[in-house]
Amino acid sequence: MEWGSGLPLPDWAVSFGEAVIVFALAYVIQRLLARLLADRMRKRFDRQSLSRTAMRAIRVGIFAFAVLIVLDSYGFNLADFTLSVAVFSAVVGVILAPIVGSLISGVFLLADQPYEIGDMVEIQDTGQRGFVEDITLRHTKIFTLDNTFIVVPNGTIRERDVINYSAEDARTRQTIDVVVTYESDLDRARKLLVRVARRTDAVIEGGPDIRIGAARYPSEPVVLLEEFGDHGIGLRLRYWIEQPYRLNAIKSSIQTAYEDAIQDEPVAIAYPHSHLVFDDTSGSLTIDRDGIGSSGRAGGERTGDAGTDAATDVETDGGAGGNVDGTTDPVSGGEADPEAGSGTDGTDDSEPSVGS
Repeated sequence: MEWGSGLPLPDWAVSFGEAVIVFALAYVIQRLLARLLADRMRKRFDRQSLSRTAMRAIRVGIFAFAVLIVLDSYGFNLADFTLSVAVFSAVVGVILAPIVGSLISGVFLLADQPYEIGDMVEIQDTGQRGFVEDITLRHTKIFTLDNTFIVVPNGTIRERDVINYSAEDARTRQTIDVVVTYESDLDRARKLLVRVARRTDAVIEGGPDIRIGAARYPSEPVVLLEEFGDHGIGLRLRYWIEQPYRLNAIKSSIQTAYEDAIQDEPVAIAYPHSHLVFDDTSGSLTIDRDGIGSSGRAGGERTGDAGTDAATDVETDGGAGGNVDGTTDPVSGGEADPEAGSGTDGTDDSEPSVGS
């Protein structure tokens, strides 16, 4: 090929032009095939994730074929190139192992069908809820209820517990636990809770029983007596909703409405509290005459509430060398004269004795 001036074009320029043309044709072809096969893929596959994966595989195949054509135009030997790719893949296999593992997990994920595009799911260990936006061979994209995207690698999500709220039936059962006092009207408390739940938007009021496997559950709200607790009687409300993305809002509405409904009713919400009772005790302390031991019981008599001071009654028989009024009989331990040993001003008036 020659320029307008008659100069020949370099081989690399010719090859580059051919490569551009090949890639442009590959792009146009994959776009046309996407339009032609999109509807057929949706009809062929019931699951949207499979149809998207099939279309991605077609696009990758077209561009891979274009790359091979371009390499051939540059003079690469495809056999040698294939061998080089195999050797290179073996060398970097350890590095690419996580990516390959994620791709394999994506294949199993598409085959097992734990969730589908459009399903509402919850990652249980993190509590994140959202709608599945896309499923690829490498990751799952979830559009959360907080208006954010989270991208979870398929190798990770297969090892975590995922709750699917839209798998078979959009109806989801929820529970609310309420504890009322033992003094409350139990029958009235249960009726009010059922009535409040039925009047809440998005709560299924009734209808045919809901079947889950071999079990059948009533579709209307039901209140069960759960337990007799330390502080009150536990009631459990079970109700069904059709909007799993409003779990918290519906629960809050029911609890708020129930709190308002019991204001003028013989029903009270129990709360943890303790009532302490102290027994009345009495006793006496007896000191024997020799002052060696004691007999009887030492104790205090409590009167009134637990916070009042205890009064103690002490009985004495006149211990050795000691009287109740604090004076001392130095001779016989009998009745002592207050003025014998000390003066009224606290000084000692006795004469000192002189030893021999």
